[in-house]
Amino acid sequence: MDCQACGAETVAFAVPPAYREYLPGEEPGAALCTHCLTLQPVADPPADPPDFGPVSDAIPASRDAAIPLALLVGLLENLALYRAEVEDLLAAVERAGVDPLLVLDRLDRDPDVDAVADLGRRRHQLEQLL
Repeated sequence: MDCQACGAETVAFAVPPAYREYLPGEEPGAALCTHCLTLQPVADPPADPPDFGPVSDAIPASRDAAIPLALLVGLLENLALYRAEVEDLLAAVERAGVDPLLVLDRLDRDPDVDAVADLGRRRHQLEQLL
């Protein structure tokens, strides 16, 4: 599946029921763009656990942290609209033992990532939420 925004490859994944309320739309899955970090709904996600390695090495391997982090990154473009969801996802990533702000720093410095959202600016705004 290719990104609707930039045409790059995406990583599709099933969204566990606990996180479906954070995903825009009714689909049971999502896809994160490997280049612009745009999140798009997926009607038929793969059953296998996702490998976010093609997106960036900054994304943790732990599924417990990676999935809420992927959703978080995808929602950052519309932080004003998804503020409550972003706050909940930040907390979920932290509970999984990962520092989400550090991951955002690493994604911002990754030369292969050109996020739609200004990750440096969003990181500063997220610090204020915490």
